[in-house]
Amino acid sequence: MLDRTTTKFSHVKPADTPWRSDGLRDFFLYKDLGVADATHGKVIAHLVKANMAPEKGTGWHRHEAEFQIVIMTKGWARFMYEDQVVLVEAGDCVHQRPGIVHYLFDYSPDMEYLEIVSPADFKTVDVAPLCDIPAPTPWEKAK
Repeated sequence: MLDRTTTKFSHVKPADTPWRSDGLRDFFLYKDLGVADATHGKVIAHLVKANMAPEKGTGWHRHEAEFQIVIMTKGWARFMYEDQVVLVEAGDCVHQRPGIVHYLFDYSPDMEYLEIVSPADFKTVDVAPLCDIPAPTPWEKAK
């Protein structure tokens, strides 16, 4: 039988938590889904969405995590995974193996994804560039 004392039940509705701008990147907004608290820090699940046009991107980095997936729920994003350009579109799921060096450099104005990572307090480590990055797609200016 499963040990029911190591995690808590959690049910978060969209209005329960606000979009926040104090996450890992200032050009994204983050919405906590309550999983880190429910799992006592074993796993984090949050929604991430575009807040500003891509100008610099995330820079080359890797995460110190045991598990990480990105499920694109809206729009699209272009990543460099090591030396490969990868277009991730709504409906796609990406498993980022532990330690993979990557760079999110382009995304649509409506980009939104679900990110699930273990542990919840994973670290991000900047790394030296692996290769040149393509230019991002400019967002159209509001008329």
